[in-house]
Amino acid sequence: MYISKSFIPILKNNPSEAKIKSHQLMLRVGMIKQSSAGIYSWLPLGFKVMKKIENIVREEQNRIGVQEILMPTIQSSEIWKESGRYEDYGEEMLRIKDRQDREMLYGPTNEELVTDIFRSSIKSYKSLPQLLYHIQWKFRDEIRPRFGIMRCREFYMKDAYSFDISDEEALFSYNKFFLSYLKTFKRLDLVAIPMAADTGPIGGNLSHEFIILAETGESKIFTDKRIFDLNTDDAKLEKKSLEEMRKKYENYYAVTDEKFNKEEFEKKVSEENRLITKGIEVGHIFYFGDKYSKPMGASVDLPGGKKDFVKMGSYGVGVSRLVGAIIEAKYDEKNEVMKWPISIAPYDISIIPMINKNDNSALDKANNIYLELKKNKIDAIIDDTDENFSSKIKKMNLIGAPYQIIIGKQTEGDLLEFKEVGEESQKLKLNEIIKLLTEQKVKN
Repeated sequence: MYISKSFIPILKNNPSEAKIKSHQLMLRVGMIKQSSAGIYSWLPLGFKVMKKIENIVREEQNRIGVQEILMPTIQSSEIWKESGRYEDYGEEMLRIKDRQDREMLYGPTNEELVTDIFRSSIKSYKSLPQLLYHIQWKFRDEIRPRFGIMRCREFYMKDAYSFDISDEEALFSYNKFFLSYLKTFKRLDLVAIPMAADTGPIGGNLSHEFIILAETGESKIFTDKRIFDLNTDDAKLEKKSLEEMRKKYENYYAVTDEKFNKEEFEKKVSEENRLITKGIEVGHIFYFGDKYSKPMGASVDLPGGKKDFVKMGSYGVGVSRLVGAIIEAKYDEKNEVMKWPISIAPYDISIIPMINKNDNSALDKANNIYLELKKNKIDAIIDDTDENFSSKIKKMNLIGAPYQIIIGKQTEGDLLEFKEVGEESQKLKLNEIIKLLTEQKVKN
């Protein structure tokens, strides 16, 4: 792929309306274009990154046995009136009417709709548990959309829902998602801390937010630094193992400002281990029991002829928001360098030839390298423009492919100047580069 033929409308400077790193970069390298307040078109570069994130989220959901469905963006108001949330949700809900004057809404979330789907088909406890998810656009009419995709009105989200026979089984499902989220964010090269959080308009009595550290985050967080040393390597998809894993994290103080208690914080965390900073929410899980199943009549037959309402939880990951969150975590604003994790990078590697108007040899060499990389399923982009070398490097640093091949004065024979962004360059043969990149892609 030539950059001259790619739809990557790069700006020379940061747009004045962008106040945080992710908004600046995404506008500058043409990942998004604002359509109206808080609503964006996703252009090829941004869309490519978002779809790669989506695939990782999907793989980790599938890994714990969640079944994928697809629910519509437009919902009937009737099911929301059944649950009691139609009037309670507030002005963030976009309410509309169809030509038959029926009240409809653009879904801000899907608890009601998925409960309606469940109750129409599942009648016996023998069919439980049921774990369902979809990845779909949502709309919340934010009063002041800002910070680009970090606080917008339309966003792309994975939301999942669990249906269980008892509190015990429901907590087993909850813990599955707890583990799945930690593994998902690890694959995105993010350190996400699970923090006790308020349930908000979703409701329930158990909730965790998954927060990554970022100075531009909207959430103020209070935590024990030792929580960063924990991992999920020994966790298994078994009740006891998952419960121990969640409790391991809960043993360390980690809350958002809504849950903060100064006395408790200072009592539980020694001064040298206290961390007070800001963070970005990238995932949120809830357990709310029969909050929706009871008013909506979602019950199953039990042994002995009795019935009971199923116990439910919901589990969200902001897929589009993660694009911005990763930029906030990874973008070196001072040096104007973005290094995407290879698992989600728009390109695995960029090829930067020094092009002389009277000599096409560097571009010819770049083309041959590109074909070899393509044969090995390595996604590359060639800067075929006649810009000066420093401009090309700067441009590719912004686009953020984690590796570069530079074809210039130091290129000799079979040895290529190979560089991992942010590291010193080295001389390698093409087969060595292919081997290195293949290993990195497999690892991630």
